[in-house]
Amino acid sequence: MPFIILLLSVLVIAADQVLKLLVIQYLKPDGVKTIFDGLLSFVYVENRGAAFSILQNQRWLFIGITLVICILIIYALFRYGNHEFFSYAASALIVGGGIGNLIDRVLKGYVVDYIHVSFFPAIFNFGDCCVTVGTVFLMIHVLFFADDSHGAEKVLRTK
Repeated sequence: MPFIILLLSVLVIAADQVLKLLVIQYLKPDGVKTIFDGLLSFVYVENRGAAFSILQNQRWLFIGITLVICILIIYALFRYGNHEFFSYAASALIVGGGIGNLIDRVLKGYVVDYIHVSFFPAIFNFGDCCVTVGTVFLMIHVLFFADDSHGAEKVLRTK
């Protein structure tokens, strides 16, 4: 199963990169495209920081953090013995979204962001969505489905 999850991560990476190519080709020249007035628009942004554009120009810090997190998740994917839907989905989404943004940081020096919803101040991308949903899935797994009688779950639940 871990190899299937890695394959799903590759599909997430591919979708992220294709969407960003389309954004660069079709959105960058105009900058903004309103989809639902007052709710959703696509806005071309070159984000050199993290979420909410914090820590601007810390490219190598973000590359390092992303690599460490992805390596740890891939390691856990093969070593952790209590996987179920939420932990598998979390792994595919976090690794895929993280590497999708990592590719941008390495090749361009910034991440292409393009999704803007009126009730949320930040502009984000598909990879960010995947990492966020994956993190929620990981929390659901740890809180509700992980066996808390041994290993990392025991440590997390006894603190």
